[in-house]
Amino acid sequence: MGMNYFHQLLCRSSMWERASATRIVPWALDRLDLGDSALEVGPGYGANVRTLRGRAAALTGLEIDPALAARLRSRQSGQLEVIEGDGTAMPLPDKEFSSVVCFTMLHHVPSPDQQDALFAEAFRVLRPEGVFAGSDGLDSPFFRLMHIGDTCVPVPPATLTGRLTGIGFTDIEIDTGATMFRFRARRP
Repeated sequence: MGMNYFHQLLCRSSMWERASATRIVPWALDRLDLGDSALEVGPGYGANVRTLRGRAAALTGLEIDPALAARLRSRQSGQLEVIEGDGTAMPLPDKEFSSVVCFTMLHHVPSPDQQDALFAEAFRVLRPEGVFAGSDGLDSPFFRLMHIGDTCVPVPPATLTGRLTGIGFTDIEIDTGATMFRFRARRP
């Protein structure tokens, strides 16, 4: 999923890692137990690895970009298992994980249908009672400006409950902040 040069610089910066570790992930996962085996879809440059390792005994990252997957393996060795693959067709077994998370990446999935395929795959790889959670940016002129030249298909939070319910998720919660939204859902 394409990102412009500015966006790449931002996402691999220590500033972004700090923001993600201190604001985004704690807000998105507030009072949420990830269980023993978490999957992060789209870990990118690895900004969330340290924070997530403190919340789950085992962490797997599913990354579509081969260069980013190689970078994660090199820089985060021993912190997570990196699997190269597409979130819309995960090369993972059914009911493998206690949680699936994704942060600020859903808008890089090229279409609503592909986003729904990612949601369905998250459901498939979750164990019963497993949780799917994360965050993404809210559509705005500034958000669009930052994504010029990127794949950018914002997820309207108002549609998410229906989309996740249609896949089979329950206990869905959507909260909207100033520039982001967070979501949580459970596989029954």
